Amino acid sequence: MEANHGKLDADLILTGVVPLGEDTFQRGWVAVTAGVITGVGEGQPSVPATRRIDAGDSFVLPGAVDAHVHSYSHSGEGLRASTSAAAAGGVTTIVEMPFDATGPIHTTERLDTKLAKVAEEAVVDVALLGTLTPGGGWRRAEELVGAGVVGFKVSLFDTDPFRFPRISDAELLNVMKAVGEADSVLCVHAENNEIIQALLADERHRTASDPRAHGRTRPPVSETLGVLTAMEIAAHQGNALHLCHLSLGRSADLVRWYREQGVDITFETCPHYLVFTEDDMLEQRGRLKINPPLRDEANRGAMWRAVSTGLASVISSDHAPWPLEFKDHQRILDNHSGAPGTETLVATTLGACLRRYGAGPEFSRVVAALTSNPAERYGIGHRKGRLAPGYDADILVLTPTEDWRIDGSAQHSNAGWSPYDTYVPGAQVALTLSRGTVVWDADKGLIGTPGRGLQVRRR
Repeated sequence: MEANHGKLDADLILTGVVPLGEDTFQRGWVAVTAGVITGVGEGQPSVPATRRIDAGDSFVLPGAVDAHVHSYSHSGEGLRASTSAAAAGGVTTIVEMPFDATGPIHTTERLDTKLAKVAEEAVVDVALLGTLTPGGGWRRAEELVGAGVVGFKVSLFDTDPFRFPRISDAELLNVMKAVGEADSVLCVHAENNEIIQALLADERHRTASDPRAHGRTRPPVSETLGVLTAMEIAAHQGNALHLCHLSLGRSADLVRWYREQGVDITFETCPHYLVFTEDDMLEQRGRLKINPPLRDEANRGAMWRAVSTGLASVISSDHAPWPLEFKDHQRILDNHSGAPGTETLVATTLGACLRRYGAGPEFSRVVAALTSNPAERYGIGHRKGRLAPGYDADILVLTPTEDWRIDGSAQHSNAGWSPYDTYVPGAQVALTLSRGTVVWDADKGLIGTPGRGLQVRRR
C-alpha cells in the first residue's frame, strides 16, 4: 500500500510501525513536506527526502487531540505550560475549555483575548470552546461559532457560580436549540446538582478525613441522572451532544441505548478512570479528588470495555493542574477537584492498552479515541487526527517499554506534580512533531517554543 500527494520528494520521512488499513500496524513510512503529510506507505519508502528519522520498532501515530484541557482554571498555568506539557506527551492539538479564573469565555471579546494568548503562548495547536452562561447566554451561540469556537460546554452542576456556573434544565432546552441551529456540538458536564449539593451539605458537618467521602457525595446515580437529562433534551432538540469524563459502565450503557435510537451522542472517559480506582484515594487522597469521582474495579473494567469496543469514542485528560496547596488538605472536601494529565494522556492510555490487548483491533480503537475521533467530533477532522496525505504533519512516536516511569516533578505543567508519579505506564512518547516540526524529543527535552501554536477552527 502506498499513497502519495503532491510532489514526490519530501522534507522529511519517518519510518517505523505505522497504521496501515483498518486495525493493521506494519513497518512503513510517512512523508512530510512543508508541514503537511504528502505520503504514507508500507515497507521502505521510494520517496527521496532531505531528512529521515527511523523510529525502529516504535509506533508512528497521529499526534493526539486532547479533547479536554483547562489551561486557565488556575492563574498559575496558562497555555505556555499546558501546551508544553501536551507537546511532551505526544499531544499536538488541545481542545481548551472555556471556564477560566478570570471568567467564562462567553462573548467574542473574551474569546479575542484568549486568542491573543494562543498567539503568544501556545507551543502546539489549540481549538477553543465557548460557553453559554445562564440568563440568556444561548443567544450568543451563532456569533461565537462565527468567531471561531469549535463547540460549547456547559455544566449541569454548579461548580463555581462565576467561573463554571450551572445551566438549569429549562435553560438547557434553549442552549441545545441554539447550539443546534449554529451547527455546532454541545459538551456537557453531566452530574445532578440537587443530589450532590444535598450530600455535600450533609458530609461537611462531619469531621472525618476519610477520602472516600468525596465518592459518597457523588454516588453513581448523580452521574447517570445528569447523563439522562442531557441525552433526553438532546433527543428532544435533535442536536449533537458530547458527554464529558464519564466514569460508569451504566452511563456507557445508557449512551448505547440512545445511540441505537439515532441520537447524535458521543462520550469521553479519561485515563484516571482506566488506571485508578476509588481505593487509590486511600494513598493519594486529595490528589485523586476528581469529578466525577473514581469508581470501583467493576466500573474500571466497564470503561475498558467501552474504549476497546469504540463505544467510548474519546479519551481525554481533563487536565486540571491545581498546585498541591489546593490538593493536600486533610479534609477531602476542602480540596479542589482535578489533576494535571495532558502530558501523561498518551503514555498511560496506550501503554495500558498494549498490556491488555496487544497491538490489535482494540489498540486501533484506543488510538482513534485519542486522535481522529475527537478531531471529527469538534469539526477539525479535515486536518487533524490522521496520518493521511493532505493532513497536518502532527505525529507522535510511541515506544513500548517497561523501563520508563513517570516522574511527577519533571512534568511541564506548572502544577509541579502528577498522580502518576513513579507509575510505569508501559509506553513512552519518544518524539512529537507539530506540523512537521519536532517539538519534543525524549532524549533532548522540549524543543517547541511558545507562540508557534495556531488556533484550529472548524471546517
